[in-house]
Amino acid sequence: MLAVEDIHAYYGQSHVLHGVSLTVGRGEIVSLLGRNGAGKTTTLLTIMGFIAPPSGTVVYDGRDISGWAPFRVSRLGLGFVPQERGIFSSLTVHENLTVAARRGISGEWTLDRIYDLFPRLRERAANRGSQLSGGEQQMLSIARALLLNPALLVLDEPSEGLAPLIVRELIAVLKQVQAAGLPILLVEQNIHAAFALAERHYILSKGQVCYTGTTAELRADEKALHSHLGI
Repeated sequence: MLAVEDIHAYYGQSHVLHGVSLTVGRGEIVSLLGRNGAGKTTTLLTIMGFIAPPSGTVVYDGRDISGWAPFRVSRLGLGFVPQERGIFSSLTVHENLTVAARRGISGEWTLDRIYDLFPRLRERAANRGSQLSGGEQQMLSIARALLLNPALLVLDEPSEGLAPLIVRELIAVLKQVQAAGLPILLVEQNIHAAFALAERHYILSKGQVCYTGTTAELRADEKALHSHLGI
């Protein structure tokens, strides 16, 4: 469904990605792991069109989308939840969701279904985005992305800064999203969340993929966990 092949990326004169390749198949959850500064977020930004790769390709559903503008990538069916969440803090939860619903295409992810998936958002529907906890803001950000009815969900550090109880809630929600047939590519620092969610993992180090394997394989590879993730 998504195939990233040998992409390079730069910030100014700094060469950040050095030939990154990865795939996400239909119905899969795939994680991208690595230490801070390894190039994980840059990889997502390149996939989503915020950074144009000077070489390499990003192919989605058989179409080369390398260097496409972000709005075109989004319209094609990639839903992005950035690390900074990107909600409207001055709008209520319900207003945030209805704005997203109007922008999206019609599909199975309706406002009613979103409220069923996130009952906490239903309870907080009249509260402004600025009044939400970090966990509630993350739920709202994911809900907004789902209302666009994407064919692939791309998440950058979804569990960052969240309490363990909220992380468990988030994992349960994303498992339901996957069960509905929506594949997910996520960057994650929380290895326990990554293991709970993803079937396959890529580890980045200094802008290169240095490891790829299943959850069972990575769990058993103490050398990879220690040398690449510091665990």
